[in-house]
Order: sequence, then C-alpha cells, then structure tokens
Amino acid sequence: MPPKGKKRSAKKKTENENNGKHDLSASETSDSDPGNKGTKKKNNSKPKDKNKDDAKKRGAKHQAKDEPEIKKQKVELEKPELSDLNFECNKTTKEGEKWNIKISSWNVAGLRAWLKKSGIDYVLKEDPDILCLQETKCPEKKLPSEAKLSGYHMYCCDSQKDGYAGVALYTKEKPLKVTYGLAMKEHDSEGRAITAEYDKFFLVATYVPNAGQGLKTLPKRMKWDEDFRNYLKDLDSKKPVILCGDLNVAHNPIDLANPKTNTKSAGFTQEERDNMTELLKQGFVDTFRHLYPEVSGAYTYWTFIGNARSRNTGWRLDYFILSERLLPSLCDNVIRSKVYGSDHCPVTLFLHV
Repeated sequence: MPPKGKKRSAKKKTENENNGKHDLSASETSDSDPGNKGTKKKNNSKPKDKNKDDAKKRGAKHQAKDEPEIKKQKVELEKPELSDLNFECNKTTKEGEKWNIKISSWNVAGLRAWLKKSGIDYVLKEDPDILCLQETKCPEKKLPSEAKLSGYHMYCCDSQKDGYAGVALYTKEKPLKVTYGLAMKEHDSEGRAITAEYDKFFLVATYVPNAGQGLKTLPKRMKWDEDFRNYLKDLDSKKPVILCGDLNVAHNPIDLANPKTNTKSAGFTQEERDNMTELLKQGFVDTFRHLYPEVSGAYTYWTFIGNARSRNTGWRLDYFILSERLLPSLCDNVIRSKVYGSDHCPVTLFLHV
C-alpha cells in the first residue's frame, strides 16, 4: 500500500509529486495576485446603470428556468460481475503437462472490509488450492466467523499493532509445518511473513515493508530486503521456494505507468529495484516476466486517487517468485485485473508439481 499523503491547504501551492506509489500528479493551485492583499483598488469605472443591471438579472433568471442545469458527473468504472469472468487456464508446462495446483495472492487492504466487498465470492469462483492474503489489518481473534473459509486450513501472522499489516494463509492441504516471521525480532512484530512447508516446496507469503512517504523508512526496508533474501536462500538450500505477495517494488520501468516521475517514490527507488535484482540473481525467477517479458500495462495496484484504475495508471507490486529449478513446473501466472475489492487485484499461479 502506498503511504497516505497529508492534506494541504488550498492556499498553498500543491507540489506536483508522487509520494509512495501515488503516481498521479496533483494540480497546482495558488493564491490570487499577491499584490491585491491588504490594498484597496480605486474604483475608476463609470457609474452603473441600475436599470440595465436589473434587466440583466431578470434575463439570467429567465435563462436559468428555461435551460437545463448542467452538473458535473463523476465517471465510475463499470465493474464486471465475477460470474462473467473466465478463470480457466489452458496453459501447460513446456513438457505439455496440465496444472495440478493453483495458488492465489491478494493484498486485500483490510480483511474485514474485503469480506464486505464479496471477497468470499472471489474465493469460491477462483477455488485456489492455496490463498495468501496481505494487509489483513486484523488479528485472528477479532476476525468475523465468515473469515473461516470452509474447506481450508487458516493461518494468520498478525501485527502487534492493531489495524496494520498482517498476512493470512488459507490452504486445502494441511502443511507439514507452518512458521511465522523470519525468526528476527526486529521484523517479526509487524506480521510480515508466513512460511508453509509442503512435501515438494516451501511457500512463503509476505507483505514487504513500504519505504514510506518521503522515503523515511527506506533504511528499514533495506535491512528487510537483505535479511529476507538470506532467509529465502536458506530455505532454497533445503527445498524449492514459491514466494508470493505484495513485494512493494516495481522492478523495471515496464512495471509501472509513470516511471520517469517516480524515481524517488517508495517502490521505485534505485535501491529497492537493485535489491530485487539481487534476489533474482540468487537463483529465483519473476514468473510473470519470465512468461511475458514485454507485456506492458500489466499492473496489480492502482491508487484510489484520480480514477487511476479506470485509466490503468498502476504499478505491478504483487509477484510470484520461484526457485529456478521449479521453472519446468510453471504453467501460467495471471493478473486478475478485472477483480475488484481492494486497491490491488489478485494474482494467480498455475503449476504442475
């Protein structure tokens, strides 16, 4: 999620900037001519003809009655019905094998709010074997009963701060083992990661820290990236890894709509992008870019500001990253851009394992 900008006075000039992941430029406003302040202008105009003024007023009233009032209408994006969407996958591995496991990931920007926006309807439609949610913003003990999905084992990694971060894992097959966090005190109070061990792989669901408005938490983010990379490398030495979640970085210019104006925005700093590159050098693969290296306009996050989603002014922040040796199992990675319920959309991975 992007850092929330502070409201500024309408009397001050608004900066044309993109804080966090807000890639839409703000319009500039300014005071009227500063020379008018504190100074009264002399009235050198000729005396007004009262009869003419009255006639104009009468004409204006008459026109207002005869002509329909024109109102500005907010353009709303037409949201397709889930029932109209096709979630089938006919893609196979390079060897022609059909997928046998489906994993979906979604930053829901609040699990309770997501449930009210028909989140469960999406799960029923998608029917993933594993579902990973980020930014749940609710401790497990406060979740409503409908958050317990039938047919799934549920695991939650909560933040110690209520209403903040948090990840959840739903899985049809009970994992061999589930661990929470990175076993590092400085990272594990915010509900950032769940690791589920299965017979053939580790699944890591994560919500990576944001560098913050004005990049104030970029040092914290850099430390996370380093420690998380080492954590994944250690897992990978034991079994292949499937990493999914909101990684809070657009890796390359193709991964966001306005790269030139966001080079100093959280999620697209050179430091964050370099850390992503370093992770991939350690034997991991960005599955979407592996399959679709030149596809542009493929985003998973849009700010709520300025009709960004209807204009597709977005960022690709949500990923499936695989250990290289799992590539022969890859069938497809799909961005469900027509599914609503958050400022992010779901992403789904199809594998044959």
